[in-house]
Amino acid sequence: MTKYTEEHEWLDLDGDIVTVGITEHAAEQLGDIVFIELPEVGDEIAAGAEVSTIESVKAASDISAPVDGEIVEINDKIVENPALVNEDPTGAGWFFRMKIADAGALDEFMDEDEYKAFIE
Repeated sequence: MTKYTEEHEWLDLDGDIVTVGITEHAAEQLGDIVFIELPEVGDEIAAGAEVSTIESVKAASDISAPVDGEIVEINDKIVENPALVNEDPTGAGWFFRMKIADAGALDEFMDEDEYKAFIE
């Protein structure tokens, strides 16, 4: 199940693990991404807390945690090669994975059709 936030993040739930990245729309708006800072594995994160920073040739922005949880994995490949996020934002360009206590917390986010309507 993939959900989308108004901050242009995608969330893919697998059991109690949520993979978080930015949408293709966000990657296009940012332009060429040149730097990414990720959280530390083991960090306990509250929903809304800033967990990552992205810098592009156009701007810098932050990624916020969509839900409460613990960071269980980060994507080192995008730190080494930030262009991966531009090339494959919803695949190889994922940012981090969180273990969440309440999968129902994702119910408040948009599905793909709602997100497409949101960005139009």
